[in-house]
Amino acid sequence: MTTRTTPEPSAAAPLLDLHTLVVAVRRRRRLWGSMALLGMLGGAGSAVLLPTPPTAVTKVLVAHQEDQPNDPGTLIRTDAALLHTTRIAGDALKALKSPDSPEDFMKDYVGSGLTNNVLQIEVTGESDAEAVARARALADAFVADHVRRIREAWNAEADALIDQRDRLRGELTQVNTAIADGPPAGGPPASSDMESLFARRAELTSQISDLGQRAAEARIGTPRLIAGTQIVDAPRALRNSLPGTAATNSAIGLALGLALGLAVSAVGTVVADRPVLRREIAAHLGASVVGELPRRSASPWRRRRIGAERSRLAASLARTARGAAEPLSLLELGCAPDAAALALDLARVLAADGPVVVVDGLPGRRLADRRARPGDPTVVGVDHAGSVPRQELRLGVGSVAPGTAWSELPLLGPRTVLVVRAGHAGVAWLHTVARQLAEQHVQVAGVVLLAPDPRDRTDGTLWSGPPAPAAPGRPDATDGPAARRDGTERRRAERLPSWAAQGPDSDQGAR
Repeated sequence: MTTRTTPEPSAAAPLLDLHTLVVAVRRRRRLWGSMALLGMLGGAGSAVLLPTPPTAVTKVLVAHQEDQPNDPGTLIRTDAALLHTTRIAGDALKALKSPDSPEDFMKDYVGSGLTNNVLQIEVTGESDAEAVARARALADAFVADHVRRIREAWNAEADALIDQRDRLRGELTQVNTAIADGPPAGGPPASSDMESLFARRAELTSQISDLGQRAAEARIGTPRLIAGTQIVDAPRALRNSLPGTAATNSAIGLALGLALGLAVSAVGTVVADRPVLRREIAAHLGASVVGELPRRSASPWRRRRIGAERSRLAASLARTARGAAEPLSLLELGCAPDAAALALDLARVLAADGPVVVVDGLPGRRLADRRARPGDPTVVGVDHAGSVPRQELRLGVGSVAPGTAWSELPLLGPRTVLVVRAGHAGVAWLHTVARQLAEQHVQVAGVVLLAPDPRDRTDGTLWSGPPAPAAPGRPDATDGPAARRDGTERRRAERLPSWAAQGPDSDQGAR
């Protein structure tokens, strides 16, 4: 009876890994840095190409009948809205004797409330003098309109009070006439009617006096409000400094461009789902990271440093190639030039032990079609891999990028080292690569990470504990070739992640 052990489910991955997001956004610093630079240049260019027109400013003190200490600014906002009316704009244009239409003139000025009673007016013009004249005419038109509305309101209220007073005076005349005519002769009812007439006359007299006083107060309050509405800051032209405006616009453009670039980088990172950390790439490929190469640089000292690190990596991979009886291959993902250069360096190191033949399986025959240099190893195409003599060491180099012919990978070598560019491939394609290599019986000896994040502190080594001893009756590595092959297959199956044997998870199958 065969017992199959189901692997325990791993801990659920977080919906959004902040560490991964920060690293991925930092790797896209060229994108958001370029957008910030474009924003800064755009702000500076707007200050030069779109200069601020001549502007004049004035301030008007506005007195309101309904002024209250706790007013939230509703009255001054109403005044700012009334400033943008064709009536006030038309009155200002008449004072200026300008042929412009009020609708066009309203686009050239703006009013804003500084306090509950102070209105600031900014007006633009073709020149400073024109802007100042426009601001003065507009302020005078607003003050005249406000005073006219105050007078109309108070006159309407005073007229209503006077009309009410006159109506009550007419009624008082009738009451006085009734009292003068006197009641009919004798009797208690006549006495009571006279008392009610006298009481009504006293009430009407009081109401008439009150209405007269209120009408007088209305007349008196109008001059106070009229005198309180005036221009408190004479119109003056604003000084516009081109360097100051350019600096301000550049700072605003820099901030907006940087924010937009960071947002685009973050959203692109989440949507693309491309691993950049060592631990993530190792987990998705089911193999440990055995080496890394920095990003290419145009600086001479950086090129020398990268060359030295590539030489050390080639020496390390040479020990791996010498310690196995099967040919080794390098399979690239997103870094064909670097994989080709690493393959040549590795071949030169192995050439010290004997002749080496490099089997080129890269797209476009990158190594086979290049011009050979003195001391370079022999390079053949993947079609001639079977013709390589057994006494010569074979080193394959190929690609696992989309469009790869998976059936050709075993011809390059049954053992491979994956050369992967960090952040190049998505999770789905990394799973596809691991599954296809397992189906082609190609053992992954390790992963070489290209252009890793320098601040990445993750190890990238898969570890599941020391190997368990062989059970009695099971073949061991020392029991012969058949046992070694079975042990190799068993270790390969143990190295594969659980998702690699559960069937395809992508619609990109083998070609």
